[in-house]
Amino acid sequence: MKREKVLIVDDELNILTILTAILKEEGYEIKKAATPEEAKEVVTKWQPDLVLLDLVFKGHEETGIDILRYIKEFDPYIQVVIITGHGTIDTAVEAIKLGAYNYLTKPLKLEEIKIHTRRALETRRVRLENLQLKREIEHYRNLEALSREIIGNNRKFQKVLEIARKVAPTDATVLITGESGTGKELIARLIHNLSRRAGRKFVAVNIGSLPDDIVESELFGHEKGAFTGADRKKIGFFKEADGGTIFLDEIGEASPKLQVRLLRILQYGEFYPLGSTRLERVDIRVIAATNKDLKGLVEDKKFREDLFYRLNVVHIHIPPLRERKDDIPLLITHFLKRFQQKYGGKPKSLTHRALSTLIHYSWPGNIRELENVLENMYIMSTDETIDIDVLPDHIKDELQIDQISEKDIEAITPESVLPLEEVERRYILKALEAFDWNRKRAAEALGIDASTLYRKLKSYGITPPDR
Repeated sequence: MKREKVLIVDDELNILTILTAILKEEGYEIKKAATPEEAKEVVTKWQPDLVLLDLVFKGHEETGIDILRYIKEFDPYIQVVIITGHGTIDTAVEAIKLGAYNYLTKPLKLEEIKIHTRRALETRRVRLENLQLKREIEHYRNLEALSREIIGNNRKFQKVLEIARKVAPTDATVLITGESGTGKELIARLIHNLSRRAGRKFVAVNIGSLPDDIVESELFGHEKGAFTGADRKKIGFFKEADGGTIFLDEIGEASPKLQVRLLRILQYGEFYPLGSTRLERVDIRVIAATNKDLKGLVEDKKFREDLFYRLNVVHIHIPPLRERKDDIPLLITHFLKRFQQKYGGKPKSLTHRALSTLIHYSWPGNIRELENVLENMYIMSTDETIDIDVLPDHIKDELQIDQISEKDIEAITPESVLPLEEVERRYILKALEAFDWNRKRAAEALGIDASTLYRKLKSYGITPPDR
């Protein structure tokens, strides 16, 4: 069984010697510190379970209260027992309010030392067990909620989920690519919740949204006085995620300076907070995401090649919604249920022609756009069935709804029960036949580029009839 670790902090050599001998006999692993600076260094590197802490250090500005604040900021679950003289009882009481477990008064008594040490460590164990239980409960709740959000039977999307499940139990760094709105953070959360780190924090950071002048402070933290306006110490996102997962969204927006610091964390798991000479070490898993072509940025010398390969250990590409249109009906059902819970009233559903129209739209904003469009339609519709009259103008413009009769839209409906690739293939064939196989005019009528139509013809194996 792993021995519990006790740090003794006192500037009196005889007290250090006596306490060390007593607690070693009790089976604890012991380290000693005689100054505030040494104490903080041992706490950071050794991470004790309990600290026996004197309040006064002759010749030093820092007191035991300062060290206590440092310990509780570093790890609130480290137990602290204060050692105090009769003249500092009031300060010892203040220490209890700041999170110390209890205090011992000098001259120290053998049995009191053993009892306080044992009880303090028992308290720590109980608190950690409760914390772990809460984390497990929260994990299962998160996983259940997440499973309701990740929707799709499309073959390409199922491949995404398969890779995510395989990589989750490992600590491999993952790079998730895909257009905006495809659900990159959802996949990152799935990986975290299926990993051994599931009980620890998942910290999501959008690098593109952080101003250049504060991005390093937000990620790595800073010491008090590190720069103008730094009126107190700040713990950064990397330290906050220690033991868990950090999700770096829009990694392609990282500046060259930030890329260097990120590379060091990925290589060594360490960094310096701004204004600090103390090296911080973290145990984290990094998942990064981007909607940019990182390989292209590497070729253009805008992104470090070594950082790219550190991030790209396992690559997951999420297909855009236009490539998984067979999932659109499932997503629509999911969002309509959510809106009914949000706004109340009777449930609403789409007419067949509204569903067919949404399936036919290109969805440049992907799932996020689908959600927003559906919410708008849900609100604007006064009936229990939502029809094309409440379609947003940009969808009407793309699909030229004003030029397509209701009969034409309804004509798509019987095919909606088929696989959507087949629906699209048949609709393209109809358009080509209508324009006597003039591909340019058919593409214009379908609302897509001629090059897109050519790719679809090749994909579906459609060739002009023999003349």
